[in-house]
Amino acid sequence: MSDIFAITAADVEEAARVIAPAAVRTPLLENALLNERCGQRVLVKFEGAQHGGSFKFRGAYNRLARLNADERKAGVVAWSSGNHAQGVAFAARLLGIAATIVMPADAPAIKTANTRALGADVVAYDRFTENREEIATRLATARGAVLVPSFDDPFIMAGQGTIGLEILQQADELGARVGQILVNCGGGGMASGIATAVKARRPDMAIYAVEPEGFDDTARSLASGVRESVSPDARSICDALLSPSPGVLTFPVNRALLAGGLVVSDVSVREAMRFAFSALKLVVEPGGAAALAAMLAGLAPGAEGASVVVISGSNVDPDAYARIIAGGA
Repeated sequence: MSDIFAITAADVEEAARVIAPAAVRTPLLENALLNERCGQRVLVKFEGAQHGGSFKFRGAYNRLARLNADERKAGVVAWSSGNHAQGVAFAARLLGIAATIVMPADAPAIKTANTRALGADVVAYDRFTENREEIATRLATARGAVLVPSFDDPFIMAGQGTIGLEILQQADELGARVGQILVNCGGGGMASGIATAVKARRPDMAIYAVEPEGFDDTARSLASGVRESVSPDARSICDALLSPSPGVLTFPVNRALLAGGLVVSDVSVREAMRFAFSALKLVVEPGGAAALAAMLAGLAPGAEGASVVVISGSNVDPDAYARIIAGGA
């Protein structure tokens, strides 16, 4: 790892080698209707096709694969609103490791159900009155288990950064010169990993974090230079992006490498989900649609070359999804 930042480009390349036997090389898609709507060439990196329905499997597998025999026997504990939960649960199942996940009681039911179906134990908590990290730490200490953070971990960050390597490789295969990448951002693990991988090869690339209104702590932190926090009264449908503040490890990387932060409304997120369904034929969860929402709303400053939008997940409750697709709130 770097003496300055938590990870280096070499760490991401090593992560790519570690996860290659297990992870899906997700598609980089192009759609004529999206290009026409945005007035430019747009490529979509669809992480909904990854194991567990989101990008989180990459970091989870990279982290769990590094555990020694004693650590694997002791098991792991993680906290998550759902996508990291499924990523850890699936990686743990593949590696024969017992997993316990601390999840908010109001997490989408499909995420909780899928996490249990993958063999993990689920411990529920109230996201507005309880601290998930404290609960997970107590459980891990009592059991002698290994904590697996959702973003603030070098192996997690490096694993998520493999998305960036794939984007560059696949763009070359499509004959596309990429000018900017829009990345959904909660705690900043995916953004920091992608930025680390991409900027090492393309220093000119502009990479933007995209967050929902009220949870724009990374955008505000990038502007102020210090880690900002979210108001306890903030609410959004983007359950995957509701981290209270940027990570201790992720923020220094993002402060150094990102071009800025973009902020989208829940209304624009719903519109992006509907566009993904009707034009792209993709199921996208609210948190997975933020970057697409920013692109459709024209919020990205623009750059020479193609724009890449990372759709980070597809885990959405059927009833909620049906209401949104039908035009409801």
